[in-house]
Amino acid sequence: MTAPRLVDVVRLLEDRYPPRTAESWDAVGLVAGEPDQPVRRVLFAVDPTADVVDEAVAWQADLVVVHHPLLLRAVHSVAATTFKGALLHRLVRAGVGLYTAHTNADAATGGVADALAEAIGLVDTRPLQAAPAEALDKHVVFVPVADAERLVDALAAAGAGAIGDYTRCAWTSTGEGTFTPGPSAQPTVGRAGEAATVVEARVEMVAPRRLRGAVVAAMRAAHPYEEPAFDVLELASWPGGTGIGRVGRLAVPTTLEDFAAAVAAATPATAQGVRFAGDPAGRVERVAVVGGSGDSLFDAVRAAGVDAYVTADLRHHPASELRERAEFEGRDGQARPYLVDLAHFASEWPWLAHAARALESDVAGTGTTVETRVSTLRTDPWTGRVASPEPTPTT
Repeated sequence: MTAPRLVDVVRLLEDRYPPRTAESWDAVGLVAGEPDQPVRRVLFAVDPTADVVDEAVAWQADLVVVHHPLLLRAVHSVAATTFKGALLHRLVRAGVGLYTAHTNADAATGGVADALAEAIGLVDTRPLQAAPAEALDKHVVFVPVADAERLVDALAAAGAGAIGDYTRCAWTSTGEGTFTPGPSAQPTVGRAGEAATVVEARVEMVAPRRLRGAVVAAMRAAHPYEEPAFDVLELASWPGGTGIGRVGRLAVPTTLEDFAAAVAAATPATAQGVRFAGDPAGRVERVAVVGGSGDSLFDAVRAAGVDAYVTADLRHHPASELRERAEFEGRDGQARPYLVDLAHFASEWPWLAHAARALESDVAGTGTTVETRVSTLRTDPWTGRVASPEPTPTT
């Protein structure tokens, strides 16, 4: 098999992790790379550090896919006299592209949250904070019955009629349409100035609102009438199946201490390790997870009624206040939710293997092939930890 082009790999990545779902402050997508270059090897890593670039160059990768953006904040120079500029120059000289999937990968199906939930053994998961489903239109078109199938094909080719794993979904019924062409009209059916009656099909198909222009243009191009009769109806919004974090349950309930140990065993070792807050013997069954910094979601976690919350970068004051509130309000005599705090890097690393497998599968579906590797470099910035000494007993 041949290797895909970089532009093709980017398209597949963005099908999985749509850039439009990234937070407004984020910087995702292709950072460096020639669109037409072949991509034979792809390295996946959490951070675009110098060590990761060294690994990519040594392995002769053609593309590095990272979670954290290199250029999240604006820069005014990528000269090699700066550390970020030097990194980009080295990638370009080696012919290695750089692609970022950040908050768009956090929320996606099979993304960071799903990978963390799976790694620690959660089942029956749902989003912690569901994103709205993609805005949809319903296109309703009236067309002569003989032209209905051709119209459905044209709308489907423009992106209409896709529902889950199904495509070309349409509903039709028949009835009579009537119209009177004006003096300057050139009707497909009937004559100017005379009322015409035609047996027509009513065709209904849904389509993403972002494709409205393309779908209407395809309808006009395929329709036999000079002036098609059609409606575009905006459908109500509802929560989708993606979003920030996941809530699920453990197949077998356990204690907080044993659960924290299981989380530590399921994620990369870091200098921080895994901290927890709460009764070590407390029962844990329902769990919420968020990869990366998650203390801004405490309200959603409390509303979910979980026993424990697994995330990273927990700060003193928010964590202390959540635990104090839990102690004060206590349900069933237990101060839940308990907290389990990972290193930021460790909470997001499990996604890399998911992303690598997904890309291999998606590329194979195009008749090409790519080799992937998950970087095992620990890019967590902390390199050591010293335990506090035990207090000296007083006499």
